[in-house]
Amino acid sequence: VPVTVMVLVMVVGCVGDQSCSLLGQTTLPVLSADGDVNIGAVFSIHSQPLFKVHSFSLRDFQFAQILIFALEEINKRSDLLPGLSLGYQVYDSCASVPLAIQSALALMNSPGIHDSLSEPSSCSRHPAVLGIVGESSSTPTIGILSVAGPFSMPVISHFATCDCLSNRKKYPTFFRTIPSDLYQSQALAKLVKHFGWTWVGVVNSNSDYGNNGMATFIEAAHQEGVCVEYQEAIYHTDSREKLLETVRVMRRATARVVVLFVGLGDLIPLLNVLAQEGDLGLQWVGSESWITARMLAEKQSYGFLRGAVGFAFGNIKLDGLEGFLDSVHPSQDPDNSLLREFWETVFQCSFKRSREENRGTLCTGAESLAGLKNQYNDVSDLRISSKVYTAVYAIAHSLHNIQTYLKNDSGRSNRSVPTYTPQQVLDYLREVRFTMKTGEEILFNGHGDTVVRYELINWQQDVDGTLNLHSVGLYDTSMAPEKMLMINQKKIVWAGGQAEVPVSVCSQSCPPGTRKAVQKGKHVCCYDCIPCAEGEISNITGMYRYYWSNENRDHCLLKPVEFLSFEEIMGIVLVCFSLVGTGVTTLVAVVFFVHRDTPIVRANNSELSFLLLFSLTLCFLCSLTFIGQPSEWSCMLRHTAFGIAFVLCISCVLGKTLVVLMAFRATLPGSNVMKWFGPPLQRLCVLAFTFIQVLICVIWLTISPPFPYKNMFHYKQKVILECNVGSAIGFWAVLGYIGLLALLCFVLAFLARKLPDNFNEAKFITFSMLIFCAVWITFIPAYVSSPGRFTVAVEIFAILASSFGLFFCIFVPKCFIILLRPERNTKKHVMGKKSSDVHVHD
Repeated sequence: VPVTVMVLVMVVGCVGDQSCSLLGQTTLPVLSADGDVNIGAVFSIHSQPLFKVHSFSLRDFQFAQILIFALEEINKRSDLLPGLSLGYQVYDSCASVPLAIQSALALMNSPGIHDSLSEPSSCSRHPAVLGIVGESSSTPTIGILSVAGPFSMPVISHFATCDCLSNRKKYPTFFRTIPSDLYQSQALAKLVKHFGWTWVGVVNSNSDYGNNGMATFIEAAHQEGVCVEYQEAIYHTDSREKLLETVRVMRRATARVVVLFVGLGDLIPLLNVLAQEGDLGLQWVGSESWITARMLAEKQSYGFLRGAVGFAFGNIKLDGLEGFLDSVHPSQDPDNSLLREFWETVFQCSFKRSREENRGTLCTGAESLAGLKNQYNDVSDLRISSKVYTAVYAIAHSLHNIQTYLKNDSGRSNRSVPTYTPQQVLDYLREVRFTMKTGEEILFNGHGDTVVRYELINWQQDVDGTLNLHSVGLYDTSMAPEKMLMINQKKIVWAGGQAEVPVSVCSQSCPPGTRKAVQKGKHVCCYDCIPCAEGEISNITGMYRYYWSNENRDHCLLKPVEFLSFEEIMGIVLVCFSLVGTGVTTLVAVVFFVHRDTPIVRANNSELSFLLLFSLTLCFLCSLTFIGQPSEWSCMLRHTAFGIAFVLCISCVLGKTLVVLMAFRATLPGSNVMKWFGPPLQRLCVLAFTFIQVLICVIWLTISPPFPYKNMFHYKQKVILECNVGSAIGFWAVLGYIGLLALLCFVLAFLARKLPDNFNEAKFITFSMLIFCAVWITFIPAYVSSPGRFTVAVEIFAILASSFGLFFCIFVPKCFIILLRPERNTKKHVMGKKSSDVHVHD
């Protein structure tokens, strides 16, 4: 806002006492007509802030007339804004940003808006405008928005395509009926990639339109694998020397395709220099600002543009427009100097001969526009001009929606002409949605942009040497990504009239048997072709992917896939050990169940013994999940099942160790520790320890679970199919928690090993934990260093070895007594003479 205020003060500070002016220029509309409400417009009808014949823009004058045509058409309709007439005020910015800003100020110079800036008598007063159509380029539009935005004045441009204008924080009142350059830049990048042009030169206007559009194009081109050899920026005020240097850059470059993201006014000086320097034999790719400009196609000196391709907006037909344009005549407003200048420009005559003006004939007024064909009255190509028509209808439909709302408001029903404000129009423009008579649906998204759809245009030379524009493709963002760009390549004529697609690459594609090596310090598109190394092939021209090669290095040899399978000897042996472990554990469980009432089974909590046997069975079985081809479910199951089964096993052993310690302390006078550490608390401890491991596994599987992985780096000649642990932290957390419980169990069992008891189970637990810890300590270096399927085999061996160690140390001594020494399976023998007071807890 402070910047805006500064601009306002600067402009108004130049205002004279009697009229709003800037640098002596009177700020009055060049075309106007009053209505119940008015719409403003700003066009660059002159290319300089001086009224000269050669600077008159027929295209922008046509824009102004199409705006008037649309307003008159709306005023005749009974279904749109009934009872309300629309007027207009058209200003000429002369392609000057200061004059564009001054024009915007003049359009808003109505009672109530600028009372704080000047006295009512200091400026000519005009009816309020509720919206501004224009400008024809981005930079003047930004200037208009700098003064119109703070007053909530909506601005709808028909040709300002800079993506920067989609910034709603900076330009909340801006809308456009033409797509943003963002989409055009992306489409151009896809077009260049489609034809295999990976090495291009780019030239852009040194303006908001050109700089922003080209920056977006270069970014999109890099994503498509296209490299830019050079970038040049030009402006219509550049000297001939500057333009000649740009031409020299094009001539010296190796890129044969040039992308011209240039405004029409900036391009013409460059084309004039190119016409004098001769045809460079380049393929031109153009932006929408000039690719449909018939004034370029009609000039024979620009014949080197034949074959140019670029995107343009869909063409439509406006019924009645041709007759309206032909009916324009200076007699409609004899005092209007713009109409007289237009007439003099079109017919190359003068209404008043002077020494300075030496035209061929005097204008009589009897001349007829109907017999002419020029950029003004040519209605065969209305791609850009129709956007002015759409902008007017967008404002009209917003006013119609406001009118409908106010009429439905009971408090305002008696008003014939309601009061409208720019803020109301702005609010309703954001929600407006309507269908043009051409069938096109119009609505604005959150950035003020409309739906994007381009035609691909190709400049083709006719027999008489003139250039004509032909539609050869389509780019539609509403389609799927692979169907956005559709091209009829057979219809395209390329630069120089060639039928073959031009080639523009930094380096030719590498032949089979070689690969690309990027040249140091250069673009990735510039490379050398070197023979493929051992294990690499290239059997397609330009191929980058490598496989294990044959001797000629042009065919793939299928790499064998390696994993620990059930069919190989190692897998069979490990399966047998797993099944044996499961079988003997089940057998011991049956023996314990049959002798469940004997003292040797009941001692030290028989529930923990059965739970320990169950967990050992799971430990033996979980080793089977490590064998076979890895899949998503097997990778997740093998580590989690192993971790939970082993924690359950160690928790039971830890519970049995605590029972031994607590049982001894229970023999001390006055101790009631076994009252608190009974079977319920023992079961709770096992559950709590196991739950922690379950929680670790759940977090691991949620954040980064294990997954099958093809390891092609360990061996060159084969692929190792293995399970990637996903999160290394999760994997080592599972192992670390098992190790922590095992270490705790070992320490407690070691402390209880010398307690008085004929059958002190702590001795066997100590030894089993010693085996367990030894196995897993040696597992870590073996696991890390083992290659391929041996990694899995080492892990299975560690699981089976530790499981068998626990089984033999804890259960084999008991089974020996139960089956072979039943006379020792008595309470007296279990308790021993020295510990006759020790209770046996079941």
